[in-house]
Amino acid sequence: MTLAAYREKLRELPLLSLFCSCVRPKPRDTNSDKTEGVVDLNLCNIRDMEVIELSKRSSGQAFEVILKPPSFDGAPELRATTPPKPKPSLEEIQKKLDAAQERRKWQEAELLKHLAERREHEREVAQKAQTKERQEHRTDALKEQHTVHLNASQKQLQEVS
Repeated sequence: MTLAAYREKLRELPLLSLFCSCVRPKPRDTNSDKTEGVVDLNLCNIRDMEVIELSKRSSGQAFEVILKPPSFDGAPELRATTPPKPKPSLEEIQKKLDAAQERRKWQEAELLKHLAERREHEREVAQKAQTKERQEHRTDALKEQHTVHLNASQKQLQEVS
């Protein structure tokens, strides 16, 4: 079967847009319902396909359609590349270096602040520990004095009695 005969068969199909994306259905004619869904194949030139007749029966025909890859003859070649970056000027480079230096200074200041807060906390903990130790020492000394005083008072009572 020839390509012309195949085109005739395809005109009857409502879903030809699956085969060729540049073919559009004809606008509806309000006078006849017969043309609804019929595609005009003369809208585009189908040259990138091969049609092979597989079988011919009384119930219909079977075709194999082989689509060839599109050719871009005469068309500009499209590349998916990024546009080249302009070279930075010395002023821009200096601005970036200054910004990086500021960030480093800020990070160093934050680190020193954190370390100072940690040292202050350690001092507070050590001071609380010393205070607690002093209070325990005083308490122990007072208990000892109290015990000595009680013992002395008991001896005096025993001597008097």
